[in-house]
Amino acid sequence: MKILVTGGAGFIGSHLVKKLIDMNHTVITLDNLLTGKITNLGEVIHHPNHTFVQGSVLDRELLSRIINQCDVVYHLAAVLGIKTIVENPLRVIEDNIGGSMNVFELAYKRKCKVVFASTSEVYGKNDNLPFHENSDRLLGPPDVHRWSYATAKAIEEHLCFAYADKGLPVTVVRYFNTYGPRATATQYGGVIPIFITAALKGSPITIHGDGKQTRSFTFIEDTVRGTLLCQDAKHNGQVFNIGMDEVVSINALAEKIKKITASNSAIIYIPHSNVYGKNFEDTPNRIPDLTKSRKILKYSPEIELVQGLRRTVAWYRAEMNTDTERI
Repeated sequence: MKILVTGGAGFIGSHLVKKLIDMNHTVITLDNLLTGKITNLGEVIHHPNHTFVQGSVLDRELLSRIINQCDVVYHLAAVLGIKTIVENPLRVIEDNIGGSMNVFELAYKRKCKVVFASTSEVYGKNDNLPFHENSDRLLGPPDVHRWSYATAKAIEEHLCFAYADKGLPVTVVRYFNTYGPRATATQYGGVIPIFITAALKGSPITIHGDGKQTRSFTFIEDTVRGTLLCQDAKHNGQVFNIGMDEVVSINALAEKIKKITASNSAIIYIPHSNVYGKNFEDTPNRIPDLTKSRKILKYSPEIELVQGLRRTVAWYRAEMNTDTERI
């Protein structure tokens, strides 16, 4: 099949593109490179079954030309990152919703299958754990910019289901803190690359808040595998959590990374307000219910946290050594 991956030069997107190429699909990667990196596609950039297009999902004419060639669209392009969300909510709202409106409308005209990458952020600060796909959403007030991303992604999901009612073959995946090689501090699961980089440099590992927040972190291979399972037409019109149900506090995460890296870095704490302003709200806990994904997709995460962290640390250590050699 011929497949479009929007945001394909990003962390998750680049791993997805590589896997699709390995599966002998023909892939077009569309990315504006504002947060994605062409180097993320190093393994496949010149592959005969791969085409890279630098551009935006906001460019309707360009997007139309590409989608009209394709059978499937994996829509991962998004404006994200807590700092961007807090400092530039207008861009988060306009670009995410505007880009998705273009993707869904053009895919609908072609009856092209769409797998849309959403986020566990849509659950907000609901404390009824674990989050299942039909859990109520609980967000803070609209004047707290922190909730603009969750709101935008929820509206994008509404668009998915509205188009599904009209006949668009679409499936939604909600990612829970994906991490692994090529992850960055500004994208999914950013806390892990921040902690690893600090630990390898011997710098302080800085925790925002008291560190008692709990999360589940999903290794990139599991995220990609779960995403690919949603391409099947029998999953149209549905939403699935893609994550890991192993729970860890941020304090425990920092300690695990210190141990794996054999680092002497101190662990320090600063208030969220020092970084994101006085109105910032954090979510205390975010854990997925994977019952539906296990039953319907036959998805089950395979990479435990410590195993994934070891592989991620090894990649970062190699990257840092390479950078040193270049200097």
